[in-house]
Amino acid sequence: MSAESTVRPTEVVVDARPLLDAEAGVLALAVWPDDPSGADGDDGDDGSPWIGPGGAEVAEALGLDLFAALERDGGTGKAGEVVSVQVYAEGRGAASVDGEVDVTRVLLVGLGDGSAAAYRKAGAALARAARGADRLASAVTATADDAATRAFVEGAVLATYALAGFRSTPVPAAKRPLGTLVVAGGGAQADVVAAAVAVAGASWTARDLAQTPSNVKDPEWLAEQARRIGAEHRLDVRVRDEKALADEGFGGILAVGQGSDRPPRLIALRYDPPNAGPGTPHVVLVGKGITYDTGGLSLKPREGMVTMKTDMTGGAVVMGVLSAVRELGVDVRVTGLVAAAENMPGAAAQRPSDVIRQYDGTTVEVLNTDAEGRLVLADGIGYAVAELEPTVIVDVATLTGAATTALGRGHGALYATSDRLAAALRDAGEAAGERLWRLPLVDDYRFGLDSAIADVAHIDTEHLGGGSILAALFLQRFVGDVPWAHLDIAGPGRAESDKAELVKGGTGFGVRALLYWLEAGAPVA
Repeated sequence: MSAESTVRPTEVVVDARPLLDAEAGVLALAVWPDDPSGADGDDGDDGSPWIGPGGAEVAEALGLDLFAALERDGGTGKAGEVVSVQVYAEGRGAASVDGEVDVTRVLLVGLGDGSAAAYRKAGAALARAARGADRLASAVTATADDAATRAFVEGAVLATYALAGFRSTPVPAAKRPLGTLVVAGGGAQADVVAAAVAVAGASWTARDLAQTPSNVKDPEWLAEQARRIGAEHRLDVRVRDEKALADEGFGGILAVGQGSDRPPRLIALRYDPPNAGPGTPHVVLVGKGITYDTGGLSLKPREGMVTMKTDMTGGAVVMGVLSAVRELGVDVRVTGLVAAAENMPGAAAQRPSDVIRQYDGTTVEVLNTDAEGRLVLADGIGYAVAELEPTVIVDVATLTGAATTALGRGHGALYATSDRLAAALRDAGEAAGERLWRLPLVDDYRFGLDSAIADVAHIDTEHLGGGSILAALFLQRFVGDVPWAHLDIAGPGRAESDKAELVKGGTGFGVRALLYWLEAGAPVA
């Protein structure tokens, strides 16, 4: 059975020619809720929607009354609203200079308040409305700034994600993503569109990894995907197998993986910018890569296991980020560590009450084998501190149900030892459409990790509650004095249904936020 997706993302190109010369069978125009300036003949105070640049020319060339179509369908111009207008036979030859390309539809796409978030929603809605089309030319971003253009393109590419390599028949043409999106007119910058495509492609990569079933996906499979990404994007890749992990003392990763006959791996991907020097900052990203999580001997109920193929989303995010840093011209060093294991209740599985030794020498009393993610992350963080001379460490993981209870599926939990690092990540997430909410590292809760027989317990021993906070406090002890942030993405790492640019299943949440942050130079303090 192949794990390769047979569905490809929408190609995006920039064409400076007018919309009607872009040789596309489907055209897209922006719709705004009202026109306070009174332009385009609207008096500006009746609240009626108006159509953005290119609308008059398209209406005349195709013989359409676009405002009547809006009124007929109750179009208001709110963000993500799409009104589809069929083109009659006499108007269809207007989509190219020579009149040989037929226009079959015009899509009127609402832009709401014109924010980047609204453009992202508009791009996603447009892509869904244009499924199966070969080529669509858009003037939706004609008056957009770079941030809005980028959001629009990212939304358009991500909204029709699918992993289809496991079906016995191909996805029907009408359900496939739009083939090519043409960003028409002279407004869009090619480098802005290219950056958006790179970021969306990185998220697509993370989703592919997260969505792959766990009968295919194990730690070695994940390592092979890292090697492929490294070869394609000129990254150094090193994989430690179970023997190397044992020789070097990665006790947490080994303990989590010892119940499975598919042994664990520690995957490292390294990017050095072309102009790197001794003073170039070094960012280390650490991702939880639990390729399947039964809970181990602390076994989950059946319904709790169904989604656990996505429990390696943190690792998928790290690999997705590394796949795009070179294309985006990131000018800091970046190392991605993926601590990969399968948590199974085999004969050799660790037991509740076992004591293990992490990479940095800390002994840990394991009281719940279903709290395994923090054990593999602790090894990755400890190794980074000891060996990689990081400027900053950010870990990302689908770590606790408590974070989902606190924040739902719309926000990731953010913990940080630096106010500026927290603010920079929060701002990057807001710009990228991946919202983060900072939660506190509560000193008064630290005693909740006290153990009677080891240096520390890995879960709450005092019934304090605040499970996401206790998990973050456990990880913090391995950071030393290196600036550090922890992203608990258990909520937004998986979507229950299609919405905006998200699709049901593993979302790759964190890829966009981290790439926006890295593009800004990874500000820390």
